[in-house]
Amino acid sequence: MLRVCELLQIKYPIVQGGMGNISNAQLTAAVSEAGGLGTIGCGTMTPKEVEHIILQTKEQTTKNFAVNIAIGVSPYTDELIDVVIQQNIPVVSLSAGNPAPFIPKLHKHGIKVMVLVASVKHAQKAEAAGADLLVAEGFEAAGINSHLELTTFTLIPQIVESVQVPVLAAGGIGDGKGLAAAFMLGASGVQMGTRLIATREAPFHRSYKQRLVEAEDTSTVIIGRSIGRTRRVLTNPYAKRIVEQEKAGITLEQYMDWTTEDQHIKGAIQGDMENGFINSGLIAGLIDEIPSVEELLAGMVEEAGERIRLTAERFQGIHSQSRG
Repeated sequence: MLRVCELLQIKYPIVQGGMGNISNAQLTAAVSEAGGLGTIGCGTMTPKEVEHIILQTKEQTTKNFAVNIAIGVSPYTDELIDVVIQQNIPVVSLSAGNPAPFIPKLHKHGIKVMVLVASVKHAQKAEAAGADLLVAEGFEAAGINSHLELTTFTLIPQIVESVQVPVLAAGGIGDGKGLAAAFMLGASGVQMGTRLIATREAPFHRSYKQRLVEAEDTSTVIIGRSIGRTRRVLTNPYAKRIVEQEKAGITLEQYMDWTTEDQHIKGAIQGDMENGFINSGLIAGLIDEIPSVEELLAGMVEEAGERIRLTAERFQGIHSQSRG
């Protein structure tokens, strides 16, 4: 935990996940101001659009924040690398593609590199390529997911045992219990996305936040499995139509047309549930309030500490009884 905080220069070992084209300065700055590491997700935005959000974020916080570049999603990866260097971004996370060609250039400019991975093999390759930190994401996570469908609970300990660099746990984490569990699995911290949507500072449509609060354990659905492009979203009319289309048979091109960032914005920003989708991880079933980001992060750390303390006491009692 301390290693990650020192590496990223943050108070709490909690990182915001990239949110693609719905990323914004307001939430990014709020996470960093609250002691975590805010993150701007580039999605398919142009370098100028990303630079604009970076400048807005700098106006709202002087603390460290990161930029996430989804290599296989963005058509501007090389240009975005240049932007983060020019803007002196201290931390960059790379996902959805091979990070090896980009890490040396980022390191040359003193930038720490996080790499999102979904298997032991991917983790080992990322470490060998020079990643400073890994984010191991289980299939419980929101948005685009690995087709391997490995769960957080099983993925984290296997990756932790296979690499030497710190590992953050992602997927299905959004409270102090999840943070404590991540530590027990060997992670040095966590990355969250869905839980941060349901905060007061997050500038997303109220319908999005309310649906997260009302969500149950089965309120998310996987789309795209039939064509090998899995994405976890909150069930809504638009998502249901995609599921029905998959059952009838769709092409990759059709699926990609129905799941563009334009449809993402319609759902998340405009609240249009008939014509847009909203990403959500399985953690939605555990969300029942909309706190400030500061309240959320501080509360998570406090709850995690209390859970660990109580568990240690209980385990000590069991251990003493077994020895007696």
